[in-house]
Amino acid sequence: MLFNTYVFIFAFWPISVAVYFILNRFRFTFAAKCWLTFSSLFFYSWWNVRYLPLILGSIAFNYLFGRLIQAGAGTKRGKPLLVAGIAGNLLLLGYYKYADFFLGALSDATGHAFPVLRLILPLGISFFTFTQIAYLADAYKGKASEYNLVSYMLFVTFYPHLIAGPILHHSEMMPQFDRLRNKVWQWANASRGAYIFCIGLFKKVVIADTFANAANDGFAGATHFIAAWTASLSYTFQLYFDFSGYTDMAIGAALVFNIKLPQNFNSPYKATSIQDFWRRWHMTLSRFLRDYIYIPLGGNRRGEAVMLRNLVVTFLIGGLWHGAGWTFIFWGLLHGLGQVVHRFWGKFGRPLPVWLAWFVTFMFINATWVFFRADSWGQAMRILKGMAGLQGVSLADVKTLLPTLLLIALFLPIVLALRNSSQLSETFRPTRRMAAAVAALFVFSLLYFNRISEFLYFNF
Repeated sequence: MLFNTYVFIFAFWPISVAVYFILNRFRFTFAAKCWLTFSSLFFYSWWNVRYLPLILGSIAFNYLFGRLIQAGAGTKRGKPLLVAGIAGNLLLLGYYKYADFFLGALSDATGHAFPVLRLILPLGISFFTFTQIAYLADAYKGKASEYNLVSYMLFVTFYPHLIAGPILHHSEMMPQFDRLRNKVWQWANASRGAYIFCIGLFKKVVIADTFANAANDGFAGATHFIAAWTASLSYTFQLYFDFSGYTDMAIGAALVFNIKLPQNFNSPYKATSIQDFWRRWHMTLSRFLRDYIYIPLGGNRRGEAVMLRNLVVTFLIGGLWHGAGWTFIFWGLLHGLGQVVHRFWGKFGRPLPVWLAWFVTFMFINATWVFFRADSWGQAMRILKGMAGLQGVSLADVKTLLPTLLLIALFLPIVLALRNSSQLSETFRPTRRMAAAVAALFVFSLLYFNRISEFLYFNF
């Protein structure tokens, strides 16, 4: 089930919220938790019920290993159990997400045609797998413990975050579900949640999907300078508003339940360095990569050379996590190398003027998104050659692409100058004028439903 569907907005969401608070009102708190868990599993099953046993099996496996790790904490059994638990999660993720990629690479390397499995990637598998890996690691460190299976299931499946993040920590979520005041309907949270949700809905179905049409057309056939730049910038803005929109909807949907999800998106195109970008873009993934990959590799504790190696390896893994393809891996490598250059420049270079630092960062991000979006090396190189002017300039493209060029010119200053959704929510006050504005956004968004149905991050 998608957030931008009539069945979610007019049926599933209001029913799940109403029953949850009614059960809590009559102090059936355990039944309310079971209801919300069931609702989340129903939400996931709406996509394909055949994959329900997969997520249930993953939950059972990690709950069992979490209990075993907690019992073995501080003993010789703890670390082997942690390694086994993480390995089980990675095997599941690897089978569904990377099996065909590795079989294809093996075929290319050996010349023998290995048959691919053509597996359908389960919805949100990267997110619920990483969430549970973080739980196992936290259990090993003594930072998390869970003895109630239903609570653990709710932690993993809570539907606002289930299919595209943010990646959660047990310690930041479960106290909220158990807090008594959160079990009571709160108009302040509900109104703020609806406000944020409607902003996100508008970003996704109106802005992101409009840019998606231009990006899809451009990557399919753009060759000349203007068309190639239009394609790359269209995708840059599509991805921004798509992911930002989903994040807003997830935070808004959760806030109606009085649950605050961690911030996951903080105006990343305002960044003035690649390091600053990753502090703003997919913030919970950056946190995961830092805490569970970069630091265990040694972080910056073993000297400059090892630290730089760890940065590159971390971003290579981040690239592979986003997609099973060489273009994703190369995108991760570029960002790792970008971090290395940033480190060296900070040590030996002169600080750039803020406007130039922003421009260099934005151009780097825009260029590397080409590899993120491209279906093949050939397509990526065609777009980049066009952006470099190596395939000529066609002034006829200006007339054809004028509406998209005007949209880019309109939204660039909006992205750079206006406050983001998180900042807007902090100053939100429920007034009639605000209610009218939100209603207008909502109604206008409904007119754009069913154009491009999926979020870009569903399969990452």
